[in-house]
Amino acid sequence: MNEIYIHSSSIVIDALQCSDFNRDILLEAQAGGVTAISASSVLWENFRGGIEYVIMWKQKLAENADIAMPVKTLDDIRRAKAAGKVGIIFGWQNTSPVEDRLDYFGIFKDLGVNIMQLTYNTQNLFGAGYLEEKDSGLTGFGREAVDEMGRCGILIDLSHVGIQTSLDTIAYSEKPVAITHCLPRGLKDVPRNKPDEVFKACAEKGGVIGTSLFAPGLAKGNDATVADVIDAMEYTMDLVGEDHVAIGTDFNHNRPRPGPWLLWANKDKGTGRTLTEFGSAKITKPEGIRRNDEFPNLTAEMQRRGWSQTRIEKILGGNWMRLFGTVWG
Repeated sequence: MNEIYIHSSSIVIDALQCSDFNRDILLEAQAGGVTAISASSVLWENFRGGIEYVIMWKQKLAENADIAMPVKTLDDIRRAKAAGKVGIIFGWQNTSPVEDRLDYFGIFKDLGVNIMQLTYNTQNLFGAGYLEEKDSGLTGFGREAVDEMGRCGILIDLSHVGIQTSLDTIAYSEKPVAITHCLPRGLKDVPRNKPDEVFKACAEKGGVIGTSLFAPGLAKGNDATVADVIDAMEYTMDLVGEDHVAIGTDFNHNRPRPGPWLLWANKDKGTGRTLTEFGSAKITKPEGIRRNDEFPNLTAEMQRRGWSQTRIEKILGGNWMRLFGTVWG
C-alpha cells in the first residue's frame, strides 16, 4: 500500500505541541496531513493565565477558521479530517490554572480544555514533577484532583511528572491516562525519559504513550533522524504493544532558543531557580521531522520497516482516538 495513501487517509494526531502558533504553522500542519494537535503551552500560569489561553485560542481560531477548528469531542476530530482542517485540542502542561479550586476543572473542561498534565517539572498541590528533588507521590489533594478530572472527562498527562507520582496516579485513576510526549529510558538514560515500569503501568490500565522528538532523549541526540524516532517507537511497542503507542512531537516553533519564553519555561514556577539548560542549549528536532509538513516522513519510515496498515493507522492517530473516546465522555 502506498505510504502517501496511508498517510492521507489516516487520522493523524500530535498529542503535544507548545509552539507559538500562527497561520504559517497551521498551514504547514495542513500540508503535512495533520488532523489534530494538542496545543499545550500553559506551564506556570494561574487561573487568569488559563483564561487568557482560552481567549487567545478563540481569537486565533476565528482568524483562521478556513484552515483550523476547535476540538472538544471525538466527532470534532472526525469533522476536521473530513473538512481538511487542523483540529486544535486545548491542552495544558500543568494544572496550575485551577489553583486550589477543584471546581475549576469543570469550568475549564466546559471551555474546551481536554488534556492537562498533572504537574510540570516540579512540585504542585497534586504531586511532583520529574525534576523535584524528592518525589513523595500523589498527594491527598491530588487524589481528589484525579477524581475530579475523571468525572469531568479531562485526560491526565504524566509526561513531565515524577516516577512515583506517575505510578500513584496510574494506580489510583479509574480512567486510563496518557504520557503524551516522552521517550524510553531504556534507550537513553536521562531524567526526562521514563523507565519501563511507568510505560508498562500506563499501558496495562489502557493508556497511551506518545513518542517525543525531544533530541536530548533520543539515542543520537541532535544527530537523530526519523529512523531514530521509529526506533524509539519500536522499543516502546515491544514493551507495551502497538495499541498503546502514538505520537507527541513536542514541537516548539516560534520559540527562539535562547529566548524569553523558553528561559521562563525552564525556571521553577517561571521565576525560581533554573531547572535545566534546555532554554538556552542548542537543541534540534530529528532530521526529516523538523516541521509539521514533514509528518509523512514518519509514515514512510514505518512502511519501509514493513509495518501493516493497521499498525500505522493506530500509531498515527487511532490509539489517541480510542483513549480520547474513553476519557472525554
